[in-house]
Amino acid sequence: MSIACKCSGELNSRMDALLEQYRGQPSALIQVLHQAQGIYGYLPRKVLQRVARALNVPLSQVYGVVSFYSFFTIHPKGKHQISVCKGTACYVRGAGQLLERIKEELGLKPGETTADGEFSLEVVRCLGACGLGPVITVDEDVHARVRPERLSDILAAYQQ
Repeated sequence: MSIACKCSGELNSRMDALLEQYRGQPSALIQVLHQAQGIYGYLPRKVLQRVARALNVPLSQVYGVVSFYSFFTIHPKGKHQISVCKGTACYVRGAGQLLERIKEELGLKPGETTADGEFSLEVVRCLGACGLGPVITVDEDVHARVRPERLSDILAAYQQ
């Protein structure tokens, strides 16, 4: 699935200012990547190349940092982020069935975004609500004891 990079206009101006502030400072790589992701919502290839040039670090090092830290993403995220807990308690209570239902309803696998840019899906190891499993979050909202048959109604509430 491909979503066009929103790398233009005001965003590029903000990125230019960021890179100018840290030009030639390789030690600022993580901080710059964090702020760049805040500007664009993700880290497109062109942005990673610009960061590498501005900080004077190899592009391979930039990719190494981005791929190591789960916070960073090189793919656009959807308007709504769905997180399915797959920790032990949630897993034994049916998290796998929730993932299957999301795949059926939205055509999503973990790490993907719907073609319309509405939803992204990720699997997390623990949401800290083990007694309420299986648990999912949609954006900042926690949904507890979720059954596959309830997913349609939960997701419909975010589709506007």
